Amino acid sequence: GDFLSAAQVYATLCDVCPEIDAYKLYQAQALMKSGLHDDALRVSTFIDSEESTPSPNEPEKTLGQQVRLLQATIRHEQEEVLAAHALLDSCETADTDVTIMRGSLLWKEKRVEEAKKAFLEAAKTQSELPALKYNIALCHYSMKQYGDALKNIAEIIEAAERAHPELGVGVGLASVQNQGGDSEYRSVGNSLALQSSALVEAFNLKAAIEFLLNNKAASKEALLDMPPRNEEELDPVTLHNIALMNMDEKPTDGFRKLNFLLQSPDGSFPRETFVNLLLLYCKYEYFDLAADLSAEHAQLTYSCLEPDEYDFLESLIMAQNAPREAYKKLEELANGHMERLRKSTKQIAEARRARDNAAVRRSLGELDASLAKFIPVLMGQAKIYWDLEDYAMVEKIFSGPVEYVSDQEVWKLNLAHVFFMEEKYREAIRYYEPFVKKHTENVLNVTAVVLANLCVSFIMTSANEDAEELMRLIEKEEERVQLADPTKNIYHLCIVNLVIGTLYCAKGNFEFGISRVIKSLEPASKKLGTDTWYYAKRCFLALGETLAKHMILLKDQTYHEILAFLDLAIVHGTDIQSQINPLGRQRARNTVAFEAKLIKRLFLRLRE
Repeated sequence: GDFLSAAQVYATLCDVCPEIDAYKLYQAQALMKSGLHDDALRVSTFIDSEESTPSPNEPEKTLGQQVRLLQATIRHEQEEVLAAHALLDSCETADTDVTIMRGSLLWKEKRVEEAKKAFLEAAKTQSELPALKYNIALCHYSMKQYGDALKNIAEIIEAAERAHPELGVGVGLASVQNQGGDSEYRSVGNSLALQSSALVEAFNLKAAIEFLLNNKAASKEALLDMPPRNEEELDPVTLHNIALMNMDEKPTDGFRKLNFLLQSPDGSFPRETFVNLLLLYCKYEYFDLAADLSAEHAQLTYSCLEPDEYDFLESLIMAQNAPREAYKKLEELANGHMERLRKSTKQIAEARRARDNAAVRRSLGELDASLAKFIPVLMGQAKIYWDLEDYAMVEKIFSGPVEYVSDQEVWKLNLAHVFFMEEKYREAIRYYEPFVKKHTENVLNVTAVVLANLCVSFIMTSANEDAEELMRLIEKEEERVQLADPTKNIYHLCIVNLVIGTLYCAKGNFEFGISRVIKSLEPASKKLGTDTWYYAKRCFLALGETLAKHMILLKDQTYHEILAFLDLAIVHGTDIQSQINPLGRQRARNTVAFEAKLIKRLFLRLRE
């Protein structure tokens, strides 16, 4: 609704009929809905909050009760929790809305268990209220009780499907966004029915849970099942989640969305937007952009980041110019986290001896939280030496906290990568193989580089049959997915072959290696992408360097194959970026086609 216009109309009515407090109440409510909290609070002070006459829109409440609830809600929105609590203390405790607001304040204070009790108490009289069910689900989510959270979410969705079939649950955002409104399903907009159903909140929470459980396909599906709306109608939370869920496939688009949210003039973006944008800049190694973002939004840096998080990100940025100082800072962080891990482990042992199940659960939660903070710091330490190609030191860093991280998949995979780079292929297989076998039924859920490194490790240990079996499994799974969705591009087998080709090139067998690289990218129209081109061009450039030094001779047939492939890359690579650009600026020089032309020119000169 257009709450700002409504507030202006109510202001006019207040001028004409100043004795009617109901108009002032409506004006304050409209101003609050518009995000003008200070103005709403100012208007509410002109209403007699002690008046005991029935509220005009809720007769069971007094006008004074309604005013105090409104003021508490405003204070809640302004993060003034103590002031909100004080206002609620002056309200009738039997009022369900007071109980719900109390629960919201407790949740904001991270007193999740107490908040859940308050919401469950309110549910005794308002069990069918979608917003209340969502609050209960949110508490379960915060307590990592994902099954109970999903159960409440399912109830919200089922109730909305029965009450509002016109909202088109399950139709999908894509039906509107991808077809420009020509679909038989049109945007439902941000109608009152949609807002009251709590569907948007429920689907976003479901997507977050599936994402945390590493069910990325289910996470995307949850967002697509949301009632259809045009992109410009999406709320900030949905836009933020769409950006995150599609970051692997559309990173440039994801960066554009997150930056758009951060620049919103009213500041109505999720708190996580700033933190996630910083982390993603660091993940894609745009450290200058991360430093600029932190400096431009200094207030957000201090309000959105915990001290440990700030120190961690600062260390990642610092590592680019001062790796030793960054490592020292990360080591201090790691030691602090290790101390907390030791403390939690000791508490768990003591609680188990005392048979105190509640204390065990609490300490396990603290252990998981400490571990979640420690692992990124450990990886940050390791990356400093990884970039220096000191793999022995990386192995030493990983072996330090083995008693705490030995069951963590991210640690196992990164240790396997270290063994692979050290050419300790049997040790690499020991960590790669169980992970891949765990995902045999859906092998494409495994990162392509893991599959490629395992294949190479098999080959280097003369386990060629195992390598061929794994490649057949990948090929079979790709065929199944392509059959279900012919438009979907899958690069797993392609990258496996690329890595194998790269290995042969690194060993000096360029003719076989290059032929493997070219074969892996057939057909170029489907297999050519930012990642696959990255692997391929490294092989071509390494071959070009070797030829320029007159270290080998190349057959004319191989030259012909290379030039023919590069012609295909020029044709199909016009719109494919050769690198991810977080600012969304597509330049002609940053395309596969442009780089393929340069490499072709190189080989034409070398052939002469």
